Amino acid sequence: MTTSNMNMMSKIIFYEDRNFQGRSYECMNDMSDMSSYMSRCHSCRVERGCFMVYDRTNYMGNQYFMRRGEYSDYMSMMGMSDCIRSCRMIPMYRGNYRMRIYERENFGGQMYEMMDDCDSIMDRYRMSNCMSCNVMEGHWLMYEQPNYRGRMMYMRPGEYRSFGQMFGGMGGMGGMRFMSMRRIMDSYY
Repeated sequence: MTTSNMNMMSKIIFYEDRNFQGRSYECMNDMSDMSSYMSRCHSCRVERGCFMVYDRTNYMGNQYFMRRGEYSDYMSMMGMSDCIRSCRMIPMYRGNYRMRIYERENFGGQMYEMMDDCDSIMDRYRMSNCMSCNVMEGHWLMYEQPNYRGRMMYMRPGEYRSFGQMFGGMGGMGGMRFMSMRRIMDSYY
C-alpha cells in the first residue's frame, strides 16, 4: 500500500457518549471546526491512521495524539473537557527525520540538529529551553516535560519561530517550551 493510499484511508469516529454510544461523526481528513457536527465527545475509535485532536477550533488549544485503537472514555482518562472542536490527520511518513531545535525564539541561542527521539534536551544537550525549531523532515510530537510527558504539540515540516507567540493565550500555553521530542513513526499506524 502506498503512503498516499494509506493517508486517504485514515479514519477516526467520534461519539457523543462513553463506550461508543450516542450520535457519531466520522472523519477521514482535517476538520477545522467540528462544533456543527457534535456538541460533545466522550469516546472515539481510530480505525486507520493517526490524528491530533484539539479542544478549540482551527487546530488550537490543548491537543492529544490518537493512534489506531479504541478510546471508550478517553476524555476523562486524559483529563480533557468534553469538547473536541477540531482534528488533524497526520500523514504517514517513511522518510528521514530531521529537525533543528533552538534555545531562544527566532532561531537564537544554542542550536542542535536532531534525527531521532530525545527524552530530555537537558540531559542530551544541556539546554534548559527550546523556544523555536525548524522541522526539515518528518512529523514530530514535542512535549512540555522530559520523558514525553505533559502537554504536547504536533510539528509538521516548517519553521516555528516563536512557541510563545504561537501558543500565547491558547489554553494557558503562553510561554510554552518543549523538553522532549519524539518522531511519529510507521509503528503508530
